[in-house]
Amino acid sequence: MSQIISDLTHEHDAILAALRILERMAERAQRNQLAPGDLAEFLGFLREFVDQCHHGKEEGLLFPAMAKAGLAEHGGFIDELLAEHVQGRALIQAMAQAGTPTINAAELASAATAYAEHLRAHIAKENDTFFPMAERLLDTPTMEALHQAFAEHEAKVIGAGRHEQLHQLLHQLKAKYLG
Repeated sequence: MSQIISDLTHEHDAILAALRILERMAERAQRNQLAPGDLAEFLGFLREFVDQCHHGKEEGLLFPAMAKAGLAEHGGFIDELLAEHVQGRALIQAMAQAGTPTINAAELASAATAYAEHLRAHIAKENDTFFPMAERLLDTPTMEALHQAFAEHEAKVIGAGRHEQLHQLLHQLKAKYLG
């Protein structure tokens, strides 16, 4: 497995752990036991780590490389994945609205469940189909260039060391909600 696919798969593992935390947060919200600050912090994690960092690498770097390598850019798999990213953003926004100004537990639970189901299916599609396709279509120099571009993307979009800070936040929330 190439380094970029390994990195993206590792990020998927972190996102799947985050979804378990989200589901537990929604359960606590229904019992009126969720701190609004925790929800806001978690939604910040989703926006920064999942969307800006992870999806940003896919949308800005991997998808164009796959299109250049011959995968249909429009009307095909890439458009489908892009549409799923857009849908995920809308569900994050729905969760944010359910948490402001006070938490509406029913709306939060509905949006959280929809987001978790959506993202699990999306991750499975990428892990099982899209990433193996990338391994077949992209040559070694392209993979190496993407690895460097991924690092530059993270430094530019979220800042040096921020990826590790976001993982630490995830570990803290995991201890609090799954521990």
